[in-house]
Amino acid sequence: MPSTPAPGFTPDPVLPDPRNDSIQIWVGDRIWPRNEARVSVFDSVVQGGDAVWEGLRIYDGRIFQLDAHLDRMMASAKALAFENVPDRDFIRSAIFTTLEANGMRDESHIRLTLTRGKKVTSGMSPTNNQYGCTLIVLAEWKAPVYDNEGGIRLITSAIRRNSPEFLDSKIHHNNLLNNILAKIQSNLAGVDDAVMLDDRGFLAETNATNLFLIRKGKVLTPFGNACLPGITRGLVIELCQENGIPIEERDLSLTELHTADEAFTTGTMGELSPVLEVDGRTIGDGEVGPMTRRLQAIFTETTASEGDPLPF
Repeated sequence: MPSTPAPGFTPDPVLPDPRNDSIQIWVGDRIWPRNEARVSVFDSVVQGGDAVWEGLRIYDGRIFQLDAHLDRMMASAKALAFENVPDRDFIRSAIFTTLEANGMRDESHIRLTLTRGKKVTSGMSPTNNQYGCTLIVLAEWKAPVYDNEGGIRLITSAIRRNSPEFLDSKIHHNNLLNNILAKIQSNLAGVDDAVMLDDRGFLAETNATNLFLIRKGKVLTPFGNACLPGITRGLVIELCQENGIPIEERDLSLTELHTADEAFTTGTMGELSPVLEVDGRTIGDGEVGPMTRRLQAIFTETTASEGDPLPF
């Protein structure tokens, strides 16, 4: 007798990009077809979200900011006291092998995950992790996830972003329920994402991206305390400095966002995404502003000329 599908079960899921139906995925020490790629039920990422991750994007035969992402992954793994971490050459080789197996040289995104690994028995203690780390290289055909031409809408979430007092956001970890709860609120509100405040009520970031705003010609962004100091965030700060654009990191209130001349978010998944509305308030004149357009253009020029060339 057939079992009854669970609530929310979709009998025929539709992939955002049908090419991803047949992708090859690296798990552990080799490539697997999509329908065979899996980790053990004893893996730490299953038992406690005990893993770190990075998102990388491919532009015209180059991986953008690869070393910066590997630096952050290694730092996060060290902060969490991972043992038997694969070396950078192994990780780079796994990335290149996966991309070559999928024929991906552009318009692609990699979700790179390193778990503490498989346990000998279920439980919280890392002493149960005796197999070494598990590496996952999930490369998909994926365009930027937001409307970077038309802009996005946000709400402010009731869920606060973790501060270093509880869980340091500088560890790029897989414990994402904090962010997912905020994302649920934005879904229910019918907008793109949610702004998250820190424990003092200042802007932190959105559930998925860093946040910038422009007031009187100056670019402003929250301190990297309760937000992830994102790779794209750091690059935008550098690009502002290199191009004579005033940039400041400081505590920013929600009122300053509501009344900003312009706003945008940054992240590998979405690049630079103009924010046109927050909590029903129109940002600026409701159009993509000139500073946002300028920084988008500079960012695009940078992605077109920099990155680690693929060896195939």
